[in-house]
Amino acid sequence: MIIDVWSDVVCPWCYIGKRRLERALEKFEFRDEIIVHHRAFELAPDARETMPTSKLLAEKYRISTDDVKRMQANVCAIADGEGLCYSLDETLSGNTFDAHRILLWAATLEKQNKLLEAMYSNYFEKSLPLFSYQDLCFIAESVGISAVEVMKILDSDQFTQEVMEDRKLASQLGATGVPFFVVDMKYAISGAQPVETFSQVLETAWSDR
Repeated sequence: MIIDVWSDVVCPWCYIGKRRLERALEKFEFRDEIIVHHRAFELAPDARETMPTSKLLAEKYRISTDDVKRMQANVCAIADGEGLCYSLDETLSGNTFDAHRILLWAATLEKQNKLLEAMYSNYFEKSLPLFSYQDLCFIAESVGISAVEVMKILDSDQFTQEVMEDRKLASQLGATGVPFFVVDMKYAISGAQPVETFSQVLETAWSDR
């Protein structure tokens, strides 16, 4: 059974959703027969520069910096409940296209989940950026992926088409935000739903098979 997960590496709810899915899988009897596949979804595909996330949120939602802090504090509290230690005050936002290209390539090395986990942890728990070639090489090396090989991918157009295809398929499936989970291209879960929701969908999809 295949679970396709559309997410963005700068989406705080995506990391929370990842943890909840993992918790549901831990309880699932047939978890060893499940393949989880990351698919690219860019929250800001037109971003041309990096900027403080707090500034971006204030401008996007037309709220004050104090409101942003309260909103981020709420997300941090929810993440804490999943065993994640978010530090959102100093994060930056920017274009994640290259991060997704490297993640899709990492799947061919069977290191996609390790790299995705490292990206999430570095970004949300350590406030490290994910936008430059140097940023991506640093994170890739932390999970045993050669920076030289990463640069070869980044300096080419490899996996560009795959990112675009993921974006198109997400739209066809009706995804307007992330995280977005689809089991066997049949059962969809939108958002970082409770563990119980994931468990129920897993059981239904397995029975249907």
